[in-house]
Amino acid sequence: MNRWKHASLLATAAASLAGAAPVPSAPPMLDNHRIAVERFGNDAPWYENRIPFFESADPRIDAVYYYRWSLFRAHQRDLGERGFISTEFLDDVSWQLEPWASLNDATGFHIAEGRWLRDRRYADDYIAHMYDGGNDRHFTDYMADSVWGRYLVDGDRPGVTRHLAAMRRLYDQWDDHFDRDKGLYWVEPLADATEYTISSIDASGGLDGFGGGQAFRPSINGYMFANARGIANIARLAGDDGVAETFDRRADTLKTTFQRDMWNPALRHFIDRHQRTTPYVTYWQPIRGRELVGYVPWAFDMIDDDPKYTAAWSHVLAPDELGGPAGMRTVEPSYEHYMRQYRYEGALAGGLRECQWNGPVWPFQTTQVLLGMANVLDHYRQSVVTRSDYMRLLRQYTQLHYQGSLLDLEEDYFPDTGRPLVGLARSHHYFHSGYVDLILGGLVGIRPSADDALEVNPLLPATGDPQALGWFRVQDVPYHGHRVAVTWDTDGRHYGRGAGLAIEVDGEEVARRATLGRMRVPVTRSDTPPIVRPIDRSVQLVRDRFPKGSASTGTNPENLHDAIDGRVWFFPQLGNGWSSDPTPAQQWYAIDFGKPVALARAELAFFADGGRFAAPSAYRMQAWNGRDWYDLAATADAPIANGITHARWTPVTTSRIRILFDQRANRAMRLVEAKLF
Repeated sequence: MNRWKHASLLATAAASLAGAAPVPSAPPMLDNHRIAVERFGNDAPWYENRIPFFESADPRIDAVYYYRWSLFRAHQRDLGERGFISTEFLDDVSWQLEPWASLNDATGFHIAEGRWLRDRRYADDYIAHMYDGGNDRHFTDYMADSVWGRYLVDGDRPGVTRHLAAMRRLYDQWDDHFDRDKGLYWVEPLADATEYTISSIDASGGLDGFGGGQAFRPSINGYMFANARGIANIARLAGDDGVAETFDRRADTLKTTFQRDMWNPALRHFIDRHQRTTPYVTYWQPIRGRELVGYVPWAFDMIDDDPKYTAAWSHVLAPDELGGPAGMRTVEPSYEHYMRQYRYEGALAGGLRECQWNGPVWPFQTTQVLLGMANVLDHYRQSVVTRSDYMRLLRQYTQLHYQGSLLDLEEDYFPDTGRPLVGLARSHHYFHSGYVDLILGGLVGIRPSADDALEVNPLLPATGDPQALGWFRVQDVPYHGHRVAVTWDTDGRHYGRGAGLAIEVDGEEVARRATLGRMRVPVTRSDTPPIVRPIDRSVQLVRDRFPKGSASTGTNPENLHDAIDGRVWFFPQLGNGWSSDPTPAQQWYAIDFGKPVALARAELAFFADGGRFAAPSAYRMQAWNGRDWYDLAATADAPIANGITHARWTPVTTSRIRILFDQRANRAMRLVEAKLF
């Protein structure tokens, strides 16, 4: 038994002794329907039976929590037969993997967020896609670790073990980035999704740094340690002890080598070492400054509980080091090229700033550091960082989601002001980080386990601390086939059900303690419900192939394709879907499948902005009989804006479907997506 599990059992026993508040007769309940409608409007049905519902004494944390679920929803791209994936950018970028628009650098965040959904399809489809050609190693990642992390929540043994062979193949492919002499992994920072780091800038003599600068880095070595440990755990679960022992040994050896050779005593930090000699740097030379990436290994429990190492956490708290006033700096201000702008989109200095990691705040690494800090606070013996520090930095990160009163997370930020740095259209509502996982796993303190147990240890400071929370509640959290809720109420007055911390399983309160602290309760594993996978027959990822879209107006090929590209979002900053002209009043959009297809229902998504675009006042579904269009006898919902409109009919087999719209006066219409099943 490891040390923190032993400690948790002791804490649980203590909670059951004198001082624990009496168990109330019935737990408090949040009104999921009311909250979903308030937060998501007409799109509420997508969320109501999928997400855990949360509230706290901090309304800004609450708002960002629900915004992040809308971000997750917007980034689910339907690939048809291949199911759903999570995208990083809402729209296309030139470096994505075609035709799916997948990128693997943020996969760990995507799966970590999606594991908390009661609808397991999204994470399940995504994992299957990435292990079946969707991960081209364009970037480094820790996907095997995140898949194991998903299992810790859902407990689905077949779901995690079926990818073991693919995990091993992918891991071994990274041997091309393994230096056998040093026993460490290296990577070009650009392929680590972190262009313009100290290693790449210095390798160019300060002239550039977009490419080059190959280095042994805390990130890739942390990821490969985590993936090896994940594969070992999954192999053990599958009964393959030989593979488990092999990957445990690889993880242990990498950890020992990393801690010995990548710790810089002078900087008191884990740092890069150059992997290639250039006219400006030499092989194995350490970089000349501290970077935020040095904390990444703690996100995977790679670092020993040693005061020598945990002393590094002081740098992220120091305002003249990595602790910026508006966010955690990726490089310290003492670095010669700190915040120097190298890249612009458009004319030099007259264009918009491009991405760099020489000082800006990145939600990507902010998430990783907060995950690492949560581990340190949960089970390390140290006094460098406190729960108050965690909550302060979490609130600082929360604030980055706001552009004035608007919620819109972008790529990176100025560390002194918190204003977005990259002003490009692609940056809006960027899914390159995590937040829900920080709330549920950090603030609420749910520590998922492979055992038949649930452990909760909220990372809140004691009452009276400026960063304390007087109360919170989360409910409908999926865990090992059950629904879990956790409630904290400092004095019992908010919920009126008694003071303290309480855990519920399937609506029944099973544990309570009067103060904040660790609790561990048995949760017998239950079967997870089967995943339902309806297939959208109208989706098309490759332009000019069937299915094809056509329309009465707005016939630009890209405009036509956008209504069947598998993407649904309603953010006004980035247009998405087929946009009609405002006249004539009656218009149509048609889908040609190129072959007979059996269809019985439709999901139509309409966008409205209170100005140019409005949902139609009415619509009709039609099918092609080989000669003419005819009306389907559909049971059709009235059209709604910024949500899903449903239509159903007796199944028909047809090669074409057409939707006729009655547009509202002086308004254009945007059909975000037409899905046919």
